[in-house]
Amino acid sequence: MLFSALAEAFQAIEETTSRQAMTARLADLLRAGREDAGILPYLLQGQLGPPYAAPNLGLDERRVALALAAATDTPEEQIQRLYADYGDLGAVAEHLLPMHGQPVTVREVYERLREIAAVTGSGAYAEKIGRFADLLRGAGGPPARYLVRIALGRLRLGVGDATVIDALAAAIGDVTARPAIVHAYTRCSDLGLVAAAAFTGGRAALERIQPAPGRPVMPALAERLPTPAEIIRRLGRVIAEPKYDGLRLQAHRDGEQVWLFTRRLEDVTAAFPDVVRAVRQQVAARQVILDGEIVSYDPSSGRFLPFQETARRRRRHRVEEMEARYPLRYFAFDLLFLDGEDLLPLPQRERSRRLHEIVRAVSGGIIETTLQIETDDARALETFVAEMLRRGLEGVVVKRPDAAYHAGARQFNWVKLKREYVHALADTFDLVVVGYDRGRGKRAHLGIGSFLGAVYDPEHDRFRTVTRVGSGLTDEEWIELRERLEAARCTEKPNRVESRIIPDVWVEPRYVVEVVAGQISRSPLHTAGQTNGQPGYALRFPRASRFRFDRRPEDATTEREIVEMYRMQTSTAAGGPG
Repeated sequence: MLFSALAEAFQAIEETTSRQAMTARLADLLRAGREDAGILPYLLQGQLGPPYAAPNLGLDERRVALALAAATDTPEEQIQRLYADYGDLGAVAEHLLPMHGQPVTVREVYERLREIAAVTGSGAYAEKIGRFADLLRGAGGPPARYLVRIALGRLRLGVGDATVIDALAAAIGDVTARPAIVHAYTRCSDLGLVAAAAFTGGRAALERIQPAPGRPVMPALAERLPTPAEIIRRLGRVIAEPKYDGLRLQAHRDGEQVWLFTRRLEDVTAAFPDVVRAVRQQVAARQVILDGEIVSYDPSSGRFLPFQETARRRRRHRVEEMEARYPLRYFAFDLLFLDGEDLLPLPQRERSRRLHEIVRAVSGGIIETTLQIETDDARALETFVAEMLRRGLEGVVVKRPDAAYHAGARQFNWVKLKREYVHALADTFDLVVVGYDRGRGKRAHLGIGSFLGAVYDPEHDRFRTVTRVGSGLTDEEWIELRERLEAARCTEKPNRVESRIIPDVWVEPRYVVEVVAGQISRSPLHTAGQTNGQPGYALRFPRASRFRFDRRPEDATTEREIVEMYRMQTSTAAGGPG
């Protein structure tokens, strides 16, 4: 497929607001470019590989502007003036470059972009700028628009994973294959690999995609229930484990090679050399995938530190200093793969048993298996919850002993019970930021006064608003949030966002913030849960608690959770269960 044809498809998708029409266009594109099926899913989301292994091009706005100036023989000052007028360097590229460029294929462009990303060492930036300028010269105007947006991480077609999956099923002519596509994707987190398999071997090839070290498995997610009694009533006999206020981390090993992946599918191996060493020393397996949580602690008191302190360890500079200052414990709570065997279908009880068999307890060891109790007694569960809270932990996660590991799914096989629920305090929600209002009055110097938060609707792959949040963060945190959001700003509402409220600035649904709120109420202003003319739902008295950089937007609180929590809230108020 020629890259110019892909650019035409990008433009058509960009102008489409209906998800059904977008899915149809994507299916047409995938069919037409089936020979490039292994890379098209990446490019559709502005990436150069799967999320855990996509290289960064290393070109910011200034360097892209310099490349554009070189490609068009235009002074940089003029480029910047045009950028101020258009608000989009991609549009500037399209304006300055000829309509038609040289015929270049999608694969050639993809490989050249990856080559640019791989340039390192002395003079790397100058070489990157020169190579990107050459690519722009040959592209022509419309393709150059999308090349620039990909380089800046601002493609913004509004294409989420769920939409690509739907389109892929339609493209191979078998919409009933969607569950098989999802099943494969949750096991490898690589839509390119899944698309290539679907086109070359259909369902049989999809079924051959299994977990493998080096490719993160989509993490299983937990539902929520209000009380231990309600949990036992719904689940019966359960395994209960502590819930730590840490960073979810998958640890992969293949021989001496170790990888560490966050819940957001980010490779953070370089930031945690102590965990890498511990996996090699304490895990008695050649090939393994562990699911667990890392938590920093105070070495003088042994007390666990808040999430924000653990988060500091993600930084890739001053790694040795951070390792000494914020020592870790890695609490392994699940085993997903062991020496060539996919363990996801096994019952939780069996996976837990095998996990305990392979983790060695050594002096000074970082890795521990998570404490467990198994019970069908609500009082015993309540006592365990109280003990975990007394130790300063977040609460507990309760699991069905006979359940498989449902990768990427939020089911009642896992249920979380946190401090907020137990003490009937305000609840917590992971919200996706979809816009913000500029600061006024005392907030003017911050550049942000509040943000518009949304929940995720996985059925329709969209984000629907549920509240505005204007409190809870320090001035420094508001500034940091605004700087992050600036990099994701949009000139108009993103395709995947449904909102009646119009903020000062729209942003791509990219960042997740944990929000504490007192109640859920019905609201005509917000779109979450809005159906057939009925009002939506809104969070009352919200305040921001912390950034959740470890969450993908699709991992945020769901629309269905909001509706169910409102039902539980009203049931409790009326004297019902819970």
